[in-house]
Amino acid sequence: MATNRSVGQKSVSVAETQLARIAGEGCARHSYLNSLLEASGRHAGRDLADAVHMLCSLHGRYPGLIEIALQRCPKGPVQDWLSRASEGFERERLYLVRLTSAVGPLPSTPGAAQTESSLVAARHALETLAVSERGGCALGAATALVGDWWPIRRLLDRAAARVGTEAPAPSLPDESSVVDAIDRGAGTPITAVSVLVPAAAPSVQLPIVAIPFVSDRYFQF
Repeated sequence: MATNRSVGQKSVSVAETQLARIAGEGCARHSYLNSLLEASGRHAGRDLADAVHMLCSLHGRYPGLIEIALQRCPKGPVQDWLSRASEGFERERLYLVRLTSAVGPLPSTPGAAQTESSLVAARHALETLAVSERGGCALGAATALVGDWWPIRRLLDRAAARVGTEAPAPSLPDESSVVDAIDRGAGTPITAVSVLVPAAAPSVQLPIVAIPFVSDRYFQF
C-alpha cells in the first residue's frame, strides 16, 4: 500500500528553501573563493586584485539589480525591504569602487577576453531578472544577492586589509529581514515558485547571482 511520505514531516517555507539554496550552492561553497581567502603565496595579491576588479565590473555600476527591482516594485512591505537593501548595497558599492581603486590596475591574466564576455552576459542576466514580469522573480534575485554577498564581503575585507584600506561595517539587511521579505512577498503559490527561480535557473545559478568566477581566470562551474 502506498504511503504518504509527507505525513509527519515539517513543511519547508519558501524563505527556508531560498536560504538553504544560498548556503548549499552559493559562493561560500566554492573552493576558489576559499583559496583566495586563505592564499598567502606570491600571486595572492594579484589574484585578490583580479577578483575585486571582476566584482566591480559586475556590481560597481548603478543602478544594479536591487535598484532596478525597487524601481518596478509596487508599494508595500517588499518595496520597503528593497529600499533598505538598496541603501545598504549602495554603501557596499561605494566600498567596492574605492577598494578597486586601492588595489591598483587590473592585472594581466589569461582568459581576460573570455571573462569580460561572460561578465557582460552575467550583467544582462541580472538585469533580466530585475525587470521580470513574473511576480516574485525580482525579489528572489535580490534576496539571493543579499544572502550570497556575505562571503563576498569577507573577500573584499581580505583585499582591503592587504592594501591598507579601512573596511566599513557591513550594511546589508540581515537574514531575519530576508526571511520576512520573502514570507511577505511569496503570498501565492505562483509567486512562491517565482521567488526561487533566480537561484535555480541554469543560466543564472548561484553563485553567479553574486560572483561569477568564469573562464580560465577563475574556476569552472
